[in-house]
Amino acid sequence: MKKTWWKEAVVYQIYPRSFCDSNGDGIGDLPGIESKLDYLKELGIDVIWLSPVYRSPNDDNGYDISDYEDIMEEFGTMADFDRLLKKAHEKGIKIVMDLVVNHSSDEHAWFMESRKDKENAKRDYYIWRKGRPLSTVSKEEQERFAGDIVEYQGEKLLPPNNWGSFFSGPAWVFDEKTGEFYLHLFSKKQPDLNWENEIVRKEVFDMMTRWCEKGIDGFRMDVISLISKPEGLPSTEIPKGAVYGDGAVCANGPRVHEFLQEMNQKVLSKYDLMTVGETAGVTLEEAKKYANEAQTELNMVFQFEHVSMDENPKYGFKWNTGRMPLVPLKKNLEKWQLGLKDVAWNSIYLCNHDQPRVIARLGDDGGQYRERSAKCIATFLHMMQGTPYIYQGEELSMGNYPFTDPSQFRDLESINAYEELTEKLHISPEELFPMIAHKSRDNARTPMQWNSEKEAGFTTGTPWISVNPNYTTVNAEEQLKRPDSVFHYYQKLIALRHSSELIVYGDFHLLLPEDPDLFVYERTLGEKKLLVVCNVSENERDFAIPEEFNAGKLLIHNVEGEDAKRGHLLPYEAFVLEI
Repeated sequence: MKKTWWKEAVVYQIYPRSFCDSNGDGIGDLPGIESKLDYLKELGIDVIWLSPVYRSPNDDNGYDISDYEDIMEEFGTMADFDRLLKKAHEKGIKIVMDLVVNHSSDEHAWFMESRKDKENAKRDYYIWRKGRPLSTVSKEEQERFAGDIVEYQGEKLLPPNNWGSFFSGPAWVFDEKTGEFYLHLFSKKQPDLNWENEIVRKEVFDMMTRWCEKGIDGFRMDVISLISKPEGLPSTEIPKGAVYGDGAVCANGPRVHEFLQEMNQKVLSKYDLMTVGETAGVTLEEAKKYANEAQTELNMVFQFEHVSMDENPKYGFKWNTGRMPLVPLKKNLEKWQLGLKDVAWNSIYLCNHDQPRVIARLGDDGGQYRERSAKCIATFLHMMQGTPYIYQGEELSMGNYPFTDPSQFRDLESINAYEELTEKLHISPEELFPMIAHKSRDNARTPMQWNSEKEAGFTTGTPWISVNPNYTTVNAEEQLKRPDSVFHYYQKLIALRHSSELIVYGDFHLLLPEDPDLFVYERTLGEKKLLVVCNVSENERDFAIPEEFNAGKLLIHNVEGEDAKRGHLLPYEAFVLEI
């Protein structure tokens, strides 16, 4: 297996809006990030993945970009970005930008031109289609989508197909001026770019090249598996518990690998970059195409199978209050560890800006084992093969926000889902609200908890979204002072990875696959071996370590003063032995 810097790196994701506010307007910004570089250096990370900082009207918190080569005013200026990049590099920290090119904002200059008239030179930059006359649509469909019917020049029309947006509602918006619909797989203000148009691809590649020339170190590519749409844009089967057809039909489309190979040839291969694609709907076989060792496309992908283990069996959607089941999680992680072995590379993560806090899904958020469970989860994740990703606050055991009312949501997906599922599927608010509160993306977006002062030291003003009230006890300042804190445990995990090719490159072998509480596996590289033992539960468990590890060296242990080899595990106890 080829050794590279990005396989040996640890990545830290920053969601700028919620990280650190330098000017008191309640919104995190680039100078705020710069002020915390020493904190990140002390943690030991190698790479910052920066969620979008480009100019944006903020319909989807920066993932709706109106100018790919300017900075959002709330975050600062391009001079602020240049200074952040320079300072990070001086400290040995690389910066990876978020690349959002499945769609732009409807306020991007390209789209404003595109919607002017059908003959505009940029019309074909986006996906425009005529509506379906009601006379061509079944009665059942007319009734089902009655709320989406539009009238234009005396004719009643439905959208071009039955696709739904990932953010609820139809995936099409009717434009009165030109009498056609445009496609938006996400928000109405996020029209999809037409990657079939080679001029669009050139515009994107040229923009990426200019960022590379500026000196950035790579790209995380937002929903990149959706850029190639199925030919003809056909209607699709409506899945269980849904109102519309599934826009995920666009995942891994017919030309996606062709487009990414072209991107690789024209941009990526010319620089020493880290690239990771967010690939909704990716299979193991598809992942080997996106992230093969020959590096014809990307370095690695984010797949979502393992973070979908706690979806709702009753309705068939993500909203749920249940705990993530360990046995399916272990088996899925094993599938990816073994499936990509020697042919591609794993990204390993449990948290990001789109996921609720993992401690609330798998640990003891708010309970007596909060810190120990956070360390336990971190242990099994960071000892696997792949590049680990830490989401801001994960290293402090930040948890879910205690939502009590839908008015507290700021996330478009959560707000829209609450409205659609109560109104169209008639799920009672009493049943639905706890599910959305538990799984909302807003749980990850509450402000970073720096200290126990007002607003957790995030801002001197009023934060754009409420700070978790547990900030008085869960914060960076307190943990930096305490040697047994979650922060210092993460610091040790990162240092171990930096000092061990076995942890980075070793083979993975799962033990006890059917055990509902224990996550135990071995890593091997040549003559060296690791044993990773994690009790991911509140149950005390007996566990006899394999005889060959009796003389093993203890690398890390999350319970002070206990003998890891004693044959008994406390709730959420975790340790690693090396021979």
